[in-house]
Amino acid sequence: MKPQLSVVIPIYNEEAGLAKLFGRLYPALDALGYSYEVVFVNDGSRDASTMILADQFRLRPDVTRVVLFNGNYGQHMAILAGFQATRGDITVTLDADLQNPPEEIGHLVAKMREGFDYVGSIRRDRQDSVFRTYASRAMNRLRERITHIKMTDQGNMLRAYGRNVIDLINQCSEVNTFVPALAYTFARKPTEIIVEHEERSAGESKYSLYSLIRLNFDLITGFSLMPLQFFSLFGIGLSILSAALFAILLARRFLFGAEVEGVFTLFAIVFFMIGVVLFGIGLVGEYVGRIYQQVRGRPRYVIQAVLQEAAEQPAPSISSTLEL
Repeated sequence: MKPQLSVVIPIYNEEAGLAKLFGRLYPALDALGYSYEVVFVNDGSRDASTMILADQFRLRPDVTRVVLFNGNYGQHMAILAGFQATRGDITVTLDADLQNPPEEIGHLVAKMREGFDYVGSIRRDRQDSVFRTYASRAMNRLRERITHIKMTDQGNMLRAYGRNVIDLINQCSEVNTFVPALAYTFARKPTEIIVEHEERSAGESKYSLYSLIRLNFDLITGFSLMPLQFFSLFGIGLSILSAALFAILLARRFLFGAEVEGVFTLFAIVFFMIGVVLFGIGLVGEYVGRIYQQVRGRPRYVIQAVLQEAAEQPAPSISSTLEL
C-alpha cells in the first residue's frame, strides 16, 4: 500500500552512527501511527555502510528501501534520487548524523497536516562551531538578498515536502541545485518551525570549507542572475570613474606639466581593477560551467541497485534493481 510518510536519508561513510540512527528512527516513526517508508540513499560510501544498510533492510523489509549509487555524487543528488523513489504523501529529509533528532519528524508532519506544503526547520541551539554558525548566518542573509528565497536556516536538512512539491522537483533536471531552495520556489504555502539540534552521534562533517563554498555558489548562481547584473553595473561605474580620472590627469598635465607623483597610486588602482575583472570573469565562468554541464545531458547519478521487497515496482530512473 502507498505509505502516508516517506523519510529520505542520504548516507556517506556513516557506519559509526547507523546503529544509533536505527535505534531512534524506527521507534519514532512507529509512534506516529502513520504508514511510512524509509528510503536510504547510499552515496558511494567507502566504509561498511552498505552492508549495515543491507542488514537493516533484512530486519525491516516492509518499511525499508535502500538505493545504492555506484559512486559519490553528493548529498543533494542523493536526496533527489530518494525523491524519485518515494511514494508517500509527505516526504521528510533527514541527515544520518542525528544532529537533527528523528523525534522531531512528528512535529513537521503535524505542521504539514495544517495545510502547508513545505515545512522548513530552524535549529534552536546549534551545536556547530562558532565559525560555522556565524558563517552560515552571513550566507543566509546574502542568499536571501540575492535570490529572494526566505529560509532562516538554509543548512538544516530536516524538512518536510508535500507530494505536489516532490512531483515538481522530480520533473527538474538541473545538474547543480540546492534542494530546499528549489522546493521553496514550487511551494504554494511554505512555513518554518523551530526544532532541536544535537551534537553529531559519531564521525565528522562531510562538508569541508571548500564544499560549503561550492554549495553556496550552486545556491546563488542556480537561483539568481543578480551577481552578473551587479558586475555589469559595477563595470559601468568603474568605466565612469576611469573616464573621470583620465580627465583629471589630462587637466593636471596641461596645468602643471609632467608629474611623477601618484605613480604608485595609479598602480594600485590598476591592480584593483584587474582583480575585479578577474573575479568577474570567474563569476561568468561559474555560470558558463553550469551551462556546459547541463547541455552535455549526462545522468546526474547512476543507481547500481535498489534493495526493496520483490512485490514492489522499481523506482524511476533506476539502472538495475536488486530485490531481496
